[in-house]
Amino acid sequence: MNTKNGRWVQILDVSEIDDTNMVGFEIDDRQIAIYRIEDSYFATANVCTHAFALLSDGWLDGDTVECPLHGACFNVCTGKAMSDPAEIDLEVFETRVTDNIVEIFLPEEAHRMADT
Repeated sequence: MNTKNGRWVQILDVSEIDDTNMVGFEIDDRQIAIYRIEDSYFATANVCTHAFALLSDGWLDGDTVECPLHGACFNVCTGKAMSDPAEIDLEVFETRVTDNIVEIFLPEEAHRMADT
């Protein structure tokens, strides 16, 4: 569904991701990670802001994801960089569940950047 400022994108069925787990996806040439913490879903950029590594290849402990390359940690709820060597926060995406499908909101700016 498109809106004035972006669009909602269907990602996966809630049954496809276990509690306290994460899955990586590519949407419009953007790497995005979906995290399930209890019955809540969060989405961030899937690439570490310190060096290229997919966070979904790392480790999820509670609401913290650890990069598999150099061990930088991020809060998956806020995107906040929590430890060195990362100093830049992750981009976060709004999520919702509609009819058991996890969706993320892809802002128009992000969509335009993906098209360039």
